[in-house]
This record gives sequence, C-alpha cells and structure tokens, in this order.
Amino acid sequence: MKCSSWPKEGTFHSLRHFFATTLMSNGVEPQEVQKALRHASLRITLETYVHWLPKKDRPRGLVGKILRPTATSQPGNSPDQDPR
Repeated sequence: MKCSSWPKEGTFHSLRHFFATTLMSNGVEPQEVQKALRHASLRITLETYVHWLPKKDRPRGLVGKILRPTATSQPGNSPDQDPR
C-alpha cells in the first residue's frame, strides 16, 4: 500500500517514532506510550524515548525555603525580615 502524501524517505517506523515522541513530549505517561506501541516492557520505551519527556520545573532554593521559617521564628527576628 502506498500513500501519495507520504515522503519517499518516510517509513512506518518513522511514523511510529513520530507518534511516540509526540506523546512523550506532550506529557503522556510512559506506561501509556508503552501500551500504545505494544512494547514488551517499560524499559524499552524509556530507553528509546526518555529524552523526550518534558523537564519539570525543579524546585530551586528548596533548602533556603525550608530553613527560612526556622530562622525567622528565632527571638529578635520578625517574619517580615529576610534572615540573610
């Protein structure tokens, strides 16, 4: 079967890869991608597509946020003051 709009260099595998990367980059759970692709294990899916997972906002300054309430609750410090 041939599709007239499909590029000559395109294959079923490239379409499958496009589908998987689109799912992963849009935040679909890896287990769902595994099911959609019918991979035998989640490991296969992750080894192939983990770099397409969106990077989550990583907490920055987490230690400072945790310690700040402790430092401001000490006698002589008001909660409105920055303890730095």
